[in-house]
This record gives sequence, structure tokens and C-alpha cells, in this order.
Amino acid sequence: LDSTFFDRGHASAHYLTRSDRSVETLKVTTLTDTESLAALDVQCHAQWRHDTKAGPQVVRVPADDLNTVAADNGFQDWHSEYECYSLGIEPSIHYRGSSGNAVSNNALIREHDYTQRWMAETSYLSVKRSLGDAVRAQAWYREFREIVLIFAINNIEQLCDPL
Repeated sequence: LDSTFFDRGHASAHYLTRSDRSVETLKVTTLTDTESLAALDVQCHAQWRHDTKAGPQVVRVPADDLNTVAADNGFQDWHSEYECYSLGIEPSIHYRGSSGNAVSNNALIREHDYTQRWMAETSYLSVKRSLGDAVRAQAWYREFREIVLIFAINNIEQLCDPL
């Protein structure tokens, strides 16, 4: 579970000046499968919601197939952990701070499944290198569709490589 930003400033500058909007980036939160680097769920936000609010929403959709969710400390709060446990998912979410409790929990999490979290970063890197880091649609709802399509194309490319 991770978030990244896609640029929309140069793609719709005329729209931004005409509508008096100042949103130049879109926040994208994805749930990535660590074995295949496939994006299982994608959520886009023009208003930058905090990761603790976006994380549980992304996890809810494919909850039947998930066993473990690894995320950085931006997703850590007790609401997110409670949501994961109620869905039967083991959260491997880094704790904030440097207290003794946080340090010991982070050490245990690193031993378990947290080391696979870098695969989400690899997925973002491959998407942004191959398909670009900016959206080109003019309307906001088309920008969201374009981002979902970008990740769908990346999933298909991952399947076609071994063939």
C-alpha cells in the first residue's frame, strides 16, 4: 500500500486558469501485489487526503484475497489497523516515532513482511518511466480514468513480458 503523485499542471493549464483552480497534482493510492507488481486497486484524489483516510478504503475492495498489507508510517493509526484486523488482514504498518514501543514494533514488522513494501515503489517507477508521470486529459474525471487506465496497461504489460 503506497501513494504517489501525478502531475496535472501542464496538461490542463488552460482549464486551471479558466476555472480558478490551483490543483496541479493528483494523489494516487494503490494496492500492489508484491509477486506480480500488479495494481490491485487504485484511488485518485484531487484533494490530498491523508494516507490514514485513503488506506482503509483501498484495502476494503479486494479484502477477500488479501492476507497481509505492508505500508509506511503515513498509513499508521489505530483506525487503519482496526479496519485491517476486522477484514481478516494482517497489517505490517510501520509505527511513527522513536519510542521504545515503536522501535520494537518496527523491528518485528521488518522481520515479517515489511521488506516487500519496496515492490510498490518499483511498480510506480515502472509506470512513470514507461507511460509518463503526467495526465493529459482536460476534465478531472477523465484524469482519474486516465490514471486507472495507466495502471491497467501496466498490469497487462506485466502479463505479456513472460510470453
